[in-house]
Amino acid sequence: MSISPAIPTASAATGTEASAPGRLVDPFGRAITYVRISVTDRCNLRCQYCMPHEGPDWLERETIMSFEEIARFVRVAAAEGVSKVRLTGGEPLVRKDLPKLVDMISSVPGIRDLAMTTNGTLLRKFARDLKSAGLTRLNISLDTLHADRFKEIAKFDMFDDVWGGIMAALDAGFAPLKINMVVIRGFNEDEVVDFALLTRKYPFIIRYIEYMPIGGDQAHWERGKVFPCADIRRRIEEREELEPVETDAKTSGPERVLRLKDSLGRIGFITPVSDEFCAGCNRVRLTSDGMLRGCLMRDGEVDFRGAFRNGATDEEIRELLYHAIARKPEKHLINSPDFVHSSFYTMNRLGG
Repeated sequence: MSISPAIPTASAATGTEASAPGRLVDPFGRAITYVRISVTDRCNLRCQYCMPHEGPDWLERETIMSFEEIARFVRVAAAEGVSKVRLTGGEPLVRKDLPKLVDMISSVPGIRDLAMTTNGTLLRKFARDLKSAGLTRLNISLDTLHADRFKEIAKFDMFDDVWGGIMAALDAGFAPLKINMVVIRGFNEDEVVDFALLTRKYPFIIRYIEYMPIGGDQAHWERGKVFPCADIRRRIEEREELEPVETDAKTSGPERVLRLKDSLGRIGFITPVSDEFCAGCNRVRLTSDGMLRGCLMRDGEVDFRGAFRNGATDEEIRELLYHAIARKPEKHLINSPDFVHSSFYTMNRLGG
C-alpha cells in the first residue's frame, strides 16, 4: 500500500538525523514527546466557548477513530519518542468503555504519563475504573463555583455532578488534581481568588487559562474578554501571599506555577494570548476523526484515519508521522494581523 506519492519518506520530511528512532523533531528544533488524543466530539454539556452556537453537528460514528486505531497510533508514536498521552473530547467519558482504551494505552512500552481532561460530570461512576486501568493524572474543567453560573455557561444544571466527580477522583487516588478555569472578563474573573483558596483545603492545582479564540465562541471572540494572567495574579496577591514552586516540566506543561503560603495545592497560569509559549511546544493533537494537527489554532491536518483504513503498514504510519511533524508551525498567530479562525474544527472536535 502506498500512502501518497506526495508524502515524503521520514528522512526527507525531517532530515536524516531527526528520522532516527526516538527522534521526532519539528523544523524548529522542538522534540515532540506529547500527543493529545480526542476520543469523541460528543459531550453532555454545551459550554459556549467549546460548542457551536447553532448546536452540535455530531460526526458520524464510523468517522471516529476506533480504540484499536488509537492504540496503534500510540504504539508507533511511542517508538519514536512520544512518552505522554492525554485523552480529551468532547467529553471523553461519554465514549463507551473508555477504561478499556486507557488499559490499552497504558500498556504501550514507552508511555510514562497517561492523563485525561474531563468535565467531571461522570467521574463518580468511572474514577476508580480509570485509576485501575492505568490513568495517571486527571484535569477537570470547571469555570465557576456557582451553580447558576455553571448552568449559564454549560447549559445544564450539573455543578453538583462535577463537584461530586472531583471528590470521587480524590477518593480514587488522583492527587494532586488539576482544575482548569477559563477566565472570561465580565463573567467569572471575580472568582479567581475563590478558586485559589480551594488549594488551602484540597490538593488541587488550579490552572487559570486565558480565554482563546477557539471553539464554539470563536466567531464572537473579543480580545476585551481576555483577562490576562498577570491581572489574575495581581488580584490574588491583593489578598494572599504567593510563593514560587519547583515543578516537573514533564507534568506541569506550559503553566507558571506558584502557591498560596501554607496551602496543600498550587496555582498555575496558562498564557496563550498575553505571553505565548510556542517556542517550547512539544505537543501535537489527534482529532476525534483521526487528523493530526500541529497547533491548536492553526489548520493543516494530516489524515491518519485514512491511512489506517487503507491498509498502511506501521512503517508507512511512521513516515506519515514524520511528515506531520515536519508541517508543525512555529507558532500560533493570535496576536498577528494574519490570524484567522480555524476553518472547520470547534473545540469539541479538536480536543480540550
